[in-house]
Amino acid sequence: MKSVKAALLMALVATQADAQVNAGSQAPEASLPFTMTQVATFNLPWRIAFLPDGRMLVTEKVGPVWLVTQKGEKTPVQNAPAVLYGGQGGMLGVYVSPHFATDQSVYLTYSEPHDGGSSLALAKAKLSTADGKASLDDLKVIWRDGAGGKGGQFGAAIAFAPDGKSLFLSVGERQRFTPAQDPNQPLGKILHLTLDGKPAPGNPQAGKTGAASVQITDPPKNTEAAKTATPVKTYTFPGPNLTPSETWSMGHRTPYGLAFAPNGDLWEMEHGPKGGDELNLIKPGKNYGWPLVSYATNYDGTPIPSPDTNPPGLTKPVIYWNPVIAPGSLTFYKGTMFKDWNGSALIGGMVSKTLTRVTFDGKGGAKPAERWNMDKRVRDVAVAPDGAIWIAEDTTTGGLYRLTPK
Repeated sequence: MKSVKAALLMALVATQADAQVNAGSQAPEASLPFTMTQVATFNLPWRIAFLPDGRMLVTEKVGPVWLVTQKGEKTPVQNAPAVLYGGQGGMLGVYVSPHFATDQSVYLTYSEPHDGGSSLALAKAKLSTADGKASLDDLKVIWRDGAGGKGGQFGAAIAFAPDGKSLFLSVGERQRFTPAQDPNQPLGKILHLTLDGKPAPGNPQAGKTGAASVQITDPPKNTEAAKTATPVKTYTFPGPNLTPSETWSMGHRTPYGLAFAPNGDLWEMEHGPKGGDELNLIKPGKNYGWPLVSYATNYDGTPIPSPDTNPPGLTKPVIYWNPVIAPGSLTFYKGTMFKDWNGSALIGGMVSKTLTRVTFDGKGGAKPAERWNMDKRVRDVAVAPDGAIWIAEDTTTGGLYRLTPK
C-alpha cells in the first residue's frame, strides 16, 4: 500500500512540475506602484527606441517616424520608407544598432507595398540629426519576405545578440497557418541574421532538406480513445528543397515580442487565436507548435489540439494566457529607478489593458509576478537610459507615457 501511495505521490509531483502556467486569470494589483505622466500623443504608435542621449525614435503604424525628446518635442524623421498601412500592417518596429555610437545605424521593420499586398521588410539606415532636423540616410532593405501577399500578423520584432554581432527577427505567419510548419518558407519563424541581413553562421537549419509529414492526434496520446483516434491535422512538406539557412526556430503565429534576458536566454511573446497567448524560451532548431497545437480554439470555433497531447518534436510555452492579454511587446528591465525589477520582463497587454511583470529563475523557468490595470491598450514598453519606463498606447490618439516610482 505504501509503495502504491508513494508512486501516486511521485506521479502527482511530476504532473505538477510539467504543468504549464496559465496566467490569463491573474488578478490585477490593487494599486499602481508608479506615477504615469503623459508626454506626447501619436496616431497608433508602435515602437519606442531610445538613443544613448535619452531621445527616442517612435514609429506610427500609419507611416511616420518621429524623433522625440523626453519633454515630448517631436521632429519628423525624413526619408522614411513607404509602407502599406491597413489592418495589422504599416510602419512597425524601430531599433537602434548595438554599435550606434560609431555607426549611427537604426533598423526598421514594416509592411512594404507589394503587388497584391505587402511583404515584411527589414531595412537599415543611418540616422542623421543636425540643425533641428532628422533623416534616415542610405536606407537599404536588407531582408524581405519575397512571397508578399495579403494578411496581417507580421511579427516584425528584432533582438540583437548579446555579443552585438547578429540579430534575430520574428516573422509572423501572415494569417496563413501552414507556412509556420513549412521549413521552406520564412513565415512563422524566428530568423537569425547578420547585421547586414544575411543568414548568420551556425544556424540549425542550414543545408537540411524539407521535412516529411507531421501528424497530431486528439485526444491525448496514451488514452484509450487515442488508440482509435484519427489524426486531426496532417501537414506534408516534402523535400528536396533546402530549408532557409536563416531559420532559428519555427511554429510561431504572431511573435510581437522578442528580447534577450540578462543571462543570454532568448524569449518570445506571441498572440494565440481565441486564447493561448504564449511566452516561449527560444532554442535553436525547436518547433513551437503553431498551428498544430495551442491552448486555444480557432476564431471559427474549430478545436486545436492541446500542447498537453505531447506530440513529439514540439515545444510547449513556459507561460500562456487564457483569456488572452494580446501582448504588444516584451522588454527586460535594467535600471536604477525600479531596482527590484532588474532582470524582470515587462509585457504590455492591448486587449487586457494591462502591464505584467514576469520573473525568471535563470534556468529556463518563468512565472508571473504583478499585473497592473493600466486602462490603456499597451502596445510597447521601453526602458530609458535613466531607468524610467515608457509605454505607448495603441489608439489613434495614443499617449506616450513616462512611468516613475511613487
